[in-house]
Amino acid sequence: MPHPYSPSTQHLNLGEVFFDPVEAADFPETILRYRNQTAAKTVGLEELSDEEWLSHFGRFKPLPDNLQQPLALRYHGHQFRNYNPELGDGRGFLFAQMIDDKDRLLDLGTKGSGQTPWSRAGDGRLTLKGGVREVLATELLTALGVNTSKSFSLIETGERLYRNDEPSPARSSVLVRLNHSHIRIGTFQRLLYLKDHENIETLVNYAIENYWPEAKQSDNPVLAFYKLVVNAVAKMGAQWFVAGFVHGVLNTDNITITGESFDYGPWRFLPNLDADFTAAYFDHSGLYAFGRQPDALQWNLARLAECLIPLCDIDELKSAIEGYSPIFEAELQKLTLKRLGLKDVGSEPHPLIPLYYKTLQASDALFEQAFFDLAGGAKEERLTQSPNANYYKTGEMGVLITNIRKCETLPNIDAYLDHKLTKPGAKATTLLIDEVEDIWSEIAEKDDWSAFENKIEQIREYGKLQNLLTA
Repeated sequence: MPHPYSPSTQHLNLGEVFFDPVEAADFPETILRYRNQTAAKTVGLEELSDEEWLSHFGRFKPLPDNLQQPLALRYHGHQFRNYNPELGDGRGFLFAQMIDDKDRLLDLGTKGSGQTPWSRAGDGRLTLKGGVREVLATELLTALGVNTSKSFSLIETGERLYRNDEPSPARSSVLVRLNHSHIRIGTFQRLLYLKDHENIETLVNYAIENYWPEAKQSDNPVLAFYKLVVNAVAKMGAQWFVAGFVHGVLNTDNITITGESFDYGPWRFLPNLDADFTAAYFDHSGLYAFGRQPDALQWNLARLAECLIPLCDIDELKSAIEGYSPIFEAELQKLTLKRLGLKDVGSEPHPLIPLYYKTLQASDALFEQAFFDLAGGAKEERLTQSPNANYYKTGEMGVLITNIRKCETLPNIDAYLDHKLTKPGAKATTLLIDEVEDIWSEIAEKDDWSAFENKIEQIREYGKLQNLLTA
């Protein structure tokens, strides 16, 4: 049965100190390039015609009984560990809220929708290439089981933009994303900076009511809320690790209190396992390199703890954040075993986990291809015909393969091995930088969207395959 459209205006209840009403840019064109029908069904918007879609998500006509004016959200944040009190929604806004098919409060937020009071010197726009990249990132992350925002809509807007990191003039776009909250760690930091302890409590209560209601059952709801955020963010970090994903910009304004990955700029997927691999060309120190992402997330959570000190005992907050690493490690083990099609062993550390990542780190084997090939018992006929075949012949990899074959596989592993996508010689579905650039070249040079559309279809089929390992 289709889920009905269920509008909400909950964010207004926080009060005007949390946002600024703004107007969307008036774009010269609105050309629909992507609409996520799967996501639309979860919030009851799948029946919109293309013209209605363009009206709401390109010209930002309010949805029925929803926010009547977009809200640019206020926040601060640490950017590469430097505190910046000049942040806020500079090229986006909260457009609408609604209840989804899981009874969760979700946001429709924008990227590239025009200038706001927080734009500083920016034009408030998004390049079309940036929009295409975010759509691709969220599609593959979703397929790999990462708790991520969903790219909801991408519309080309007919302007010419000038950027120092893209060939200019660049084509323009506006993206709409579906998020389980846009409340960031930086939202709390702004209030601490202003010494507005009363509104920190208001924000905590709002977050508990709308996102973490289980905290209400605790004798200490604030501490319970913080523990839930720590748990969610730690699990997100483990999901990134197993997906081989490098976010690139793990500033505190890019981490939400629901632990949902979002806001994709210079992201990359690993070609092979390299702890020092970075996504952002401007990350000169490697602060947010792949292997440092777990620590970066924990550092950000410590900044949230600082904001809660006016409401909660500092020693209890310290104890809560000490739980981050055990949660991350447990989730990493669970997800790694699932991706390998192996049964979990419960709470005990599994010796295969450090062996797996140590072996990949020492090898140049393709990261995603290794998961793809080794799942289900490392079958010889699949290994010998893989793009990774030569790597599997090394002694270190031989030890890993032997240990995988000693483990018990999942009950439904035959469905995975019998799938059309896993026949010997098949390649894993990836989004390495050269593939992304090739997809973009077809759009930039020929206005040919077929490679983009085909890749999305391929990714979604790959996601169905991955689901066989988590069923």
